[in-house]
Amino acid sequence: MPTVHSSTSLALLLTVITPALALSAEPPPPSVDEVLATLDDLYRSTSSIARMDITVTGPRTTRTMRVRAWTKGEEHALIVIEAPPREAGISTLRVKDNLWNYLPRVSRTVRVPASMMLGSWMGTDFTNDDLVKESSYRKDFDARLEGRSKDPPGWVLRLDAKPGVVGRWARIAVLVADDQLPMRMDFFDRKGRLARVMRFDDVQVMGKRRIPTRMTMTPTDVEGQRTEMRYLDVQFDVDVPEDTFSLSRLEQNR
Repeated sequence: MPTVHSSTSLALLLTVITPALALSAEPPPPSVDEVLATLDDLYRSTSSIARMDITVTGPRTTRTMRVRAWTKGEEHALIVIEAPPREAGISTLRVKDNLWNYLPRVSRTVRVPASMMLGSWMGTDFTNDDLVKESSYRKDFDARLEGRSKDPPGWVLRLDAKPGVVGRWARIAVLVADDQLPMRMDFFDRKGRLARVMRFDDVQVMGKRRIPTRMTMTPTDVEGQRTEMRYLDVQFDVDVPEDTFSLSRLEQNR
């Protein structure tokens, strides 16, 4: 009898301790400010040079572009299409609040008005703003932690556009992993409708930094439509000359 009683007590004790251990093993909530900083700086740092493939899949066609991008700080970016040949040389330059596109076939530089920042970049499901990152999660949104996600494990944040911020997105729901890397973003328009979903995966070490190397943007209003951006290589905190981000360099044949 004592042996049976001891075994029963141990079993009862384990049923109490095991859930407690599981709860104690759950990681603490992340700092909202740190998460926003990670989202803003994940792919650019103080400077960066990257090469990517962008594949646009539609209901009837699929096309892929090879692009190269340079960034410096939060206000300078240059994106150049390297392939296919019919689009090679098309470039996008951002300097502070100014944005230009260079079209080599007609040797013309076109300034992109602020009203077009949320327009499609080169027919993809990414916007001009997505590519050159003019907006900032830290500066343009009020954020709060919504709670814990169980499947997949991570944390859910809600970002609401600050009063007076002009833009297409009124709210963004963000799912980040325990290491604060993004896994998913849901974008809601000014009428509160889910407009698009961006998923992040294939985490690798590039440029001595762990990043999701694939982003897939899926709009909700076109069935069978999506755009995938895949990083092939990236370097962070490298020397990028200031004149890289000039109109004269934009129009050079790269």
